[in-house]
Amino acid sequence: MKQIVLFVLALMLVQPAAAQGKTGSGKGIEWKSFNAGMKEAKQSGKKVLIDVYTDWCGWCKKMDAGTYSDKAVQEYLRKNYVLIKLNPEKDPPVSYDGQQVSAAEFSQGMGVNGYPATLFLKSSGEPITLLPGYSEAPMFLHVITFIGENHYEKKKFDQYLAEKGVKR
Repeated sequence: MKQIVLFVLALMLVQPAAAQGKTGSGKGIEWKSFNAGMKEAKQSGKKVLIDVYTDWCGWCKKMDAGTYSDKAVQEYLRKNYVLIKLNPEKDPPVSYDGQQVSAAEFSQGMGVNGYPATLFLKSSGEPITLLPGYSEAPMFLHVITFIGENHYEKKKFDQYLAEKGVKR
């Protein structure tokens, strides 16, 4: 139920995304491959953020240039998440839940049907939620904090924003 609520909430956060393109990295962030990132998450106990992108996606490139390059976003992500970049069209197969699947099969299985998409997982690999589309840095910082500090387990995102005095 929490995942459904978060997914619906995430849909309300994002701006419409036209199909366009992405680079492979955001400045100041150390991105991992899927398998290396999942291994690190299990060892560190940190949550996982997976940036699912394609090379041709313009909104993905905008997410790198604007959202992932934001200093506050970078700082919070470095401290609280293991960060993975996943290109379902190019990346090698991934190991997930005891199985080896293509990056495309993994992404589709997690509900990704457009780009960019941001997947949040527990350190065990259990899905938390999917944030589809582009998100600007100020709201994205609220999202990663909401999930990173486990507020999603106790309250709805709108309640969290209201407590922070944030208007949408």
